[in-house]
Amino acid sequence: MDQLKYRQESDRWYQQSVADLSAARNSLASGNYEWSCFQAQQAGEKALKALWLFHAGEPWGHSLVKLVIDFPVAGLKQALERFENPAKRLDKLYIPTRYPNGLPDMIPAQVYTAAEAEAAIKDADWLLAEIRKMMQG
Repeated sequence: MDQLKYRQESDRWYQQSVADLSAARNSLASGNYEWSCFQAQQAGEKALKALWLFHAGEPWGHSLVKLVIDFPVAGLKQALERFENPAKRLDKLYIPTRYPNGLPDMIPAQVYTAAEAEAAIKDADWLLAEIRKMMQG
């Protein structure tokens, strides 16, 4: 894929990350906290994949931490270290927010809270803003 195609694909992934973050806010407002947490995770994952594509990388997987650690541009690895803690928090929301067997004896809809959804949205919002800056500068 040539550089222009990577940039176009990067933009598509970033746009979807923004849409996912908007959906997370809507789910929070409607009281679907588990879904809000998952959508925030998805927003962060897609934004990181957009950054990979922006630098002509081929992202794979669903772990934000792995996407940060394995980032293919050596010169940016140190700058991405600040992404690790929000990535770790969001990674924890990938499976247990969606599956009844991801938590002992309860379903996600019963255990996730507004505060957890708000924190996830805050982490994703920060990641998206930082990644957008990196793709503009």
